[in-house]
Amino acid sequence: MSHHHHEPESVLSLRVRALESLLVEKKLVASEAVDRIVSAYEEDIGPHNGAKVVARAWVDPAYKQRLLADGTEAIEELGFGGVDLRVVENTPGVHNLVVCTLCSCYPHALIGLPPTWYKSFEYRSRAVREPRVVLREFGVELPESTEIRIWDSSAELRYLVLPERPAGTENLREAELAELVTRDAMIGVAVVQPPTPAAR
Repeated sequence: MSHHHHEPESVLSLRVRALESLLVEKKLVASEAVDRIVSAYEEDIGPHNGAKVVARAWVDPAYKQRLLADGTEAIEELGFGGVDLRVVENTPGVHNLVVCTLCSCYPHALIGLPPTWYKSFEYRSRAVREPRVVLREFGVELPESTEIRIWDSSAELRYLVLPERPAGTENLREAELAELVTRDAMIGVAVVQPPTPAAR
């Protein structure tokens, strides 16, 4: 699957761009202010918040248990609220993949802005029909024995994948672990890679 989709721009996207242009033209908001907000969601707010949740679960078994039992309540412990969340755990025998088949529901506050491919019709339909093929196209090769579970996000409930902690990270601190966690791993289209020897 190509990650560079050239689909027609959605009506909502066109309206947002038109509204932004009008607000800038009328000098009600500066273009730089809009850029700062987008940048905050892309780089500061998410996926760093979600990565902190994952890293805490990796180092704190009691927190991990609470996170898997009630994601909404557990993320509030770390100051991240406002989303009804279920967390699903990847294990050696199970790999989880998140999709929103109807639109692009997504836990923005935890993992930032959704990538273009997540919103595409191609991903939304193929992730359900042929998840193993889609994962392979993202570079994730799973043994045939691995069960793939698909989770369909909705306006009422969002999903977050708790990736497997990579081997060789036993001596890393929580903040260092968080740096390894990517947005794609929390969607399920990637696995977390151990740090390169030079980065240790």
